[in-house]
Amino acid sequence: MKLFLLLLCFRGLFAVKHSLKYFLTETPGAQSIPEFVGVGFIDDIQFGGWNSRRGEEVKKDWIKFFEDYPQHLQQYSLECSASHHYFKATVETLNQRFNQTKDVHILQRMSGCEWDDETGEIIGYNQYGYDGEDFIAFDLHTVTWITPKPQAVTTKLRWNMDHARLERNKNFLSHLCPEFLKRHLHYGRSFLETAVLPSVSLLQKTPSSPVSCHATGFYPQRAMMFWRKDGEEIHEGVDPGEILVNNDGTFQMSVDLKLSSVRSEDWKRYDCVFQISGVKTRRDEDIVTKLDKGVIRTNWKKPTDILTFISAALVVLVFTIIAAVTFVIYKRKKVSVPGVSNL
Repeated sequence: MKLFLLLLCFRGLFAVKHSLKYFLTETPGAQSIPEFVGVGFIDDIQFGGWNSRRGEEVKKDWIKFFEDYPQHLQQYSLECSASHHYFKATVETLNQRFNQTKDVHILQRMSGCEWDDETGEIIGYNQYGYDGEDFIAFDLHTVTWITPKPQAVTTKLRWNMDHARLERNKNFLSHLCPEFLKRHLHYGRSFLETAVLPSVSLLQKTPSSPVSCHATGFYPQRAMMFWRKDGEEIHEGVDPGEILVNNDGTFQMSVDLKLSSVRSEDWKRYDCVFQISGVKTRRDEDIVTKLDKGVIRTNWKKPTDILTFISAALVVLVFTIIAAVTFVIYKRKKVSVPGVSNL
């Protein structure tokens, strides 16, 4: 199941589009990870989770919310526990339907909603994926289940005949989900709208390698980084990387720029821009880093320096060997006696 990055709109320094998403993953037979994991996100920031080994877990920023709404935590836990057993049985059914062996397979569900607090528009989604591919999804506009997979047609027909299931999905995505989202936003707005800015560096492996604009230590992960030429965003010769999580919970990302066809005198026309969308920052501008050879960090050494080092090492090695041979010859001459063989 492909996960997409939400592009957030701006109103001053505040986001006008928010999201509540739930991800459920069942991996029967897995040894190194829990068989079932469920996590919830507000604006792509995790607020809690549940897994089949430890039960529920609440992130510290949302503890006050669940203290005031303990029924929500209880409901999440019960639904995750029920989904665990349901998903596990479903994987067994899909194994037969796909004519598969009982190896490790993955069943996933992504559900939730987006709410635009300026226009009031609501977008809801509820979709399942199996072994990394789309399996079946709920279409809120037609209030029907749709699928690209022949193996899911039986499920689609059965679920579309279940009018109670259709109404439950419609009600949750259109009403309950936006309501839950607004409650969460009320408690989390202070830190959801506050950003931690990163340190940005220019890195390069060799003079012929692309220059990587690398940002690390930012929070939250709703960030964008791109290269510009003469103030305009460019895409040719640009290779964006994924957003990765650091050990301290902050994030890092990079975007590479190929310079093989760029003349040295044109470097000053390029810069790298980092943005965090939909939050308050300590200052009201993007982080812009000019493409400058003088600030690029690299571990590369000139070949002449390497050859000089190797030559010096060889000279030392030769002198060491000569000294060792001379010492052995000297010792033998010193202890030898004419007419008597040494053992």
